[in-house]
Amino acid sequence: MQSKNPAIYYDCFSGISGDMNLAAMLDLGVPEDHLLAELKKLPLKDFDIKITRDSRNGIFGYRVDVTYNEDQHHHRDLKAILKMIASSSLPEPTKSLSKEIFMNLGKAESKIHEVPLEEVHFHEVGAVDSIIDIVGAAICYIYLNPSAVYAGTIELGGGKVNSSHGVLPVPAPATAELLKNIPTHFGGADFETTTPTGAAILATLVDTFADTVSMNIHGVGYGIGHKISANPNVLRVYTCEILKPSLSDMEDDAWVMECNIDDMNPEWYELTMEKLFKNGAQDVFLTNILMKKSRPGVKISVLCKQEHLADLKKTLLTDTTSLGLRIFAVKKTFLDRTHDILLTKFGEVRIKSSYYQGKLIRQKPEYEDCKRIALETSLPIEHILKDIEHELKHKMEK
Repeated sequence: MQSKNPAIYYDCFSGISGDMNLAAMLDLGVPEDHLLAELKKLPLKDFDIKITRDSRNGIFGYRVDVTYNEDQHHHRDLKAILKMIASSSLPEPTKSLSKEIFMNLGKAESKIHEVPLEEVHFHEVGAVDSIIDIVGAAICYIYLNPSAVYAGTIELGGGKVNSSHGVLPVPAPATAELLKNIPTHFGGADFETTTPTGAAILATLVDTFADTVSMNIHGVGYGIGHKISANPNVLRVYTCEILKPSLSDMEDDAWVMECNIDDMNPEWYELTMEKLFKNGAQDVFLTNILMKKSRPGVKISVLCKQEHLADLKKTLLTDTTSLGLRIFAVKKTFLDRTHDILLTKFGEVRIKSSYYQGKLIRQKPEYEDCKRIALETSLPIEHILKDIEHELKHKMEK
């Protein structure tokens, strides 16, 4: 049985652009009339949206082309675009999401060009078609109302791209900035396959980036791009039910970084651990050890993903007295976990649940919530934990 609100999975094997995203959403089931009616609520004139069926390498889907009066193709700053969206008659959720996508794009441009956010001027992105693409993405997202959004590795392409700043390498600087710490691939084409607009849409909408996702597919939509190439210039998007992972699914590659210390003020460890967690550590722990000449020492161990190695290495080498460290790869196996809210007599409390092969193993209230309640009520935390666990058990028995 299909869930009421399926998830969305972006398969960007040939990248993503704003018009490819719109086309894929239409092919996925967003009504054309609904999209066009909502877009007409924008205070834009003299533009037209052409929606047709097209194919690449035998794959058929929708293609979207935006045409407009040449006078509409001019530079706009972020403030003007946000004002345009705010003054429209679009629903508030659509306005909010549209502005969020533009804000993320604006932050990337601000960093690249080293100008304040309010002074960012969009060029190609300020054109009507890009405004349509971004607001259209928000309209489609609100219409589908997915339970979650996933995406696999994003193809960036290769070569050069023409811009108002001149010829730039692929990916464009804004695209690279938006997709930091997100899985990407180069060289699948000799042109730009992922545009800044497409990158901003993904960076804003996607909750989880993963190539290995177990799912039941409900629907498939194809958005046809404008390029002809050996690898079909197509965006594929699924609506699906994400399956509860088994133990074999809940494995991940991780890295361990360690160093031994025997000459550091113990008061410094707390600050070092805080910085490590802030810089991406998944876990940090201290172990008492005996070093050479039987000197007592401490081993700092850090568990992390590969993309955080550089920042964490810098923290260990600059914020501790260690002269070196060890780094090695590990395979991490872990239980699937969910976080829910339980309404108790003390108010809302977060509950952490753990599963093994889809079966509930244990549940426990979030300690910080219990601590907060203890401070507010002056009750012993032991009593609060017992009351919450009793309510949780009573709820499970219903």
